[in-house]
Amino acid sequence: MWPTFYFKFKNKNRINIKVYGIKNCTTMKKTFQLLDNEGVSYEFIDYKKQKPTNELLASFVNKASVEQLVNRKGTTYRKLTDEQKASLETETTAFSLMIENSSMIKRPIVQFPDGELILGLQEEEILKKAKEG
Repeated sequence: MWPTFYFKFKNKNRINIKVYGIKNCTTMKKTFQLLDNEGVSYEFIDYKKQKPTNELLASFVNKASVEQLVNRKGTTYRKLTDEQKASLETETTAFSLMIENSSMIKRPIVQFPDGELILGLQEEEILKKAKEG
């Protein structure tokens, strides 16, 4: 008789989420570690390899405001002129500035299959939503 083996799978409720950001960002590295440690499958979209599009940013703005998408604490934002900062007040000009300066987009943006977004590294919220699936 063969011995019975038991296989333990991490997070049986795997869902595919999308994680947007920049690979070398410290916050992104923490995000990857969090998801990997919990066995959550995800697709990573690196803004440096695949620039965000107007369509992508518009889909984000359907769930969050432009103001919420901008990382105002980062160096990229702080280096903007006052005129550039003022252009963030309208979607059209904000999108073009965010596409050219993707480092100023809040990281991570975690998008779930149902379209829900979580902006920034909110560990408990990300894991709770990931395990719902």
